[in-house]
Amino acid sequence: MENEKKASVLDLLLRPELPDVRKVLPEKQVEVKRLTELAGEPVVFTLRALTYNETRQIQDKPREDQALSAVLYGCKDPDFRDKRLLDAEKGIVTPLDAIKARLSAGEIDEAYIEIQELSGYLRRTLAEVKNA
Repeated sequence: MENEKKASVLDLLLRPELPDVRKVLPEKQVEVKRLTELAGEPVVFTLRALTYNETRQIQDKPREDQALSAVLYGCKDPDFRDKRLLDAEKGIVTPLDAIKARLSAGEIDEAYIEIQELSGYLRRTLAEVKNA
């Protein structure tokens, strides 16, 4: 067994079963309890991880817009870019307005936390190797 050659890290990274995380992003379904109670049936959002580029674009925004932008990028369903969510008469003229009109501040922040976790933040993703 000692003579078996251990695969290099590069060999491991080249394995076809390791996905391209720019294209295959983790997803999660979450229920928005307040909306479920109001609608009388489950209101379930599909959230997805952010790509590296999306994360950087969000980090470049003012702090007060970061959670909203993350929900915009990371909410796969519903798509807050859908023009049916806009209503100029009610002051809902941008997708960010649509998010603020439909979700409470706490719901936006909680969705942001879920999206961050899916993207590899707010948890340890690397482990120190002892005696390497």
